[in-house]
Order: sequence, then C-alpha cells, then structure tokens
Amino acid sequence: MSRTFYAAAHVVADPRGDNGEGKPAVVDWDATMRFRHHLWSLGLGIADAMDTAQRGMGLDWAATQELIRRSGAEARAVNGLLACGAGTDHLAPGTHSLDAIERAYREQLEVVQHAGARVILMASRALAASAQGPAEYARIYGTLLTEVDQPVILHWLGDMFDPALAGYWGDPDLDRAADAVLEIIHQHAAKVDGIKVSLLDADREIALRAKLPDGVRLYTGDDFNYPSLIESGSHALLGIFDAIAVPAAAARQALDAGDTAKFREILDPTVPLARHIFATPTYHYKTGIVFLAWLNGHQEEFRMVGGQEHSRSLDHLIELHRLAAECGVLSDPELAAARLATLVAP
Repeated sequence: MSRTFYAAAHVVADPRGDNGEGKPAVVDWDATMRFRHHLWSLGLGIADAMDTAQRGMGLDWAATQELIRRSGAEARAVNGLLACGAGTDHLAPGTHSLDAIERAYREQLEVVQHAGARVILMASRALAASAQGPAEYARIYGTLLTEVDQPVILHWLGDMFDPALAGYWGDPDLDRAADAVLEIIHQHAAKVDGIKVSLLDADREIALRAKLPDGVRLYTGDDFNYPSLIESGSHALLGIFDAIAVPAAAARQALDAGDTAKFREILDPTVPLARHIFATPTYHYKTGIVFLAWLNGHQEEFRMVGGQEHSRSLDHLIELHRLAAECGVLSDPELAAARLATLVAP
C-alpha cells in the first residue's frame, strides 16, 4: 500500500441506557463492533478509543477498557489493522505529579498491548496541566518509549479539538513545540511508528513531515486538507474517514494503483462535508459523525454517550445531510431522508 489509512471510529450508545451528561457510558456493543467490521471489510485500519470515540467527552475509562478488549478480539478474528489510544484520562481533572502521570500512562498501555493492538500514545490533559516545559514532556515520553514493546504512534491534537491541550509539548509557540516533539522523535526513532498531527494547518504539517527521521510516518489528522496532504506524502488517521469510509477506501485503492487524479476525483468532493462536520467548535465534530452513521443505517437511533447528540443545532444537521447527499456518501438516500424527517417534524 502506498499509504496507511486509519479511520478513527465512533462508539454507538445503547438507546436504552441512561447516557446523560456525566453518566457512565452505556454502549451498544453489538452495533459498535458491527461498525468496526464494516470499516475492516473496506480495507481500512481502525484507530479506536480515540477522541472520535468520545474519549474525554462521554466515554469513561471503564467503557474504554471494554472497547479496547472487544476491538482487539474482533481484529484478531479478521486480521484487521487496529491501533488504540492509551492516555491518562482516568486521572481526575487538574494537575498531577509526573510520576502519577507516568503510572497512568502505563496502566492504559498495558490494556492496549494486552489486547494485541498497536499503541497510539494519546496527548494527555494531565500532562498539559502539570508539565513545566519541554524537558518534562521529554522525560515522560522518553521513559514510556523506552518501555513499550513495539513502535507507537504519537498524538498531537490541537486546542481546536481539545482546549485543555493548549501549549502541548511545553510551549504555546507552535514552532518551538514542533522542535520539542521532533527532538523526542529523533532520540527514540526506533520506537516511533509515526505521529498523528491534528492542527488544521497544512503548511505546518508538511514542514514537520520533512523533518521526521527516515521511517517515521506523518499521519495527517487534518480533516480540512486531507486529500492534498495524503497525495503529497502523509499517511492518514482521520475522524472524517468514519463518515466517508466508502470513498476513502476507494481513494486509497486509486492511490495504490498510482492514479492520483482518480484519488483526488474521489476525495475532493467530500471536503465541504468534512469542513462542515469539523466546523467551530471543532470538538463537537463527533455529533456529525454519529448523525451520519445514523443516516446511513449503522445504528438505530441518533444517540451518543454523554448526551452529545444535542451539541449541534438542527440547522447544522440539516446542512450536513445536504452536503452528504451532494458528495454521494449516503448509502440509502431514502432511508436518510426519512430519518432526517423525524428530527425536523413539528
């Protein structure tokens, strides 16, 4: 394959569960696993237990562990590519000692590695709140990268996706932050498969990609500029691929065949939909992802853990349906129209 494509997958809330804000997540495991098999059947890899699965916005650590275990078992059954997020989100909000943050990372790393999944070392709100500069990030990541049993994907999530991660890598200046993470990667290149970058800044991503050591990949997390970034050399780990899985898989096949014109012909029409789903406030993009999954029949009700289905306006969802129809990602337009009608009916 010319590029590795991961779709960051959502979870399906159990419509019978009390999935209100601040409540423990109640997941429809059957529907959640069926959706993962849908992605694997298209030839896509899955990035699970990530922000698209509502880490930090409704999916608690107990449900996250179950998700990782179940996805790991299903991936083994079909030889599916799976990477899962290991972070520190089971710590209470606020500051923590560096030792406590290391222990928290280790606890989650053990769960992911035991499940047989590749590791995505997620950005940590606790570390962002507690570290006193790049040296403390280097200490935490250096220790963990020394201990992991296989190369991992690092995770740079901009504050548009999570305001609590502002100033990640120890500096609010993005140029100096990039220098800090590049130093970590160069020092531990044998343990770094790649870095996922979600800054919605194509030029910055390209500049960072050019400075990576040989063999370390840049996984674009730019849901605004993904066609051009992938064409120019980035791999992909994208939430939008949950929503546009069918064209994403077809585009990757075109790229594998060396047909970049066909690749762009397939993916470029999906960009207006992606830009709408990830519009400000960007961290509510999960609502649009789940809404489109519901329109496409992947779940029976438009419900989300943490009650997040109410995070976007009705006008936003109506426009989302229009854009999805326009770029051809509705698998059954009649079903989608009927389901939308249940929301807009007086």
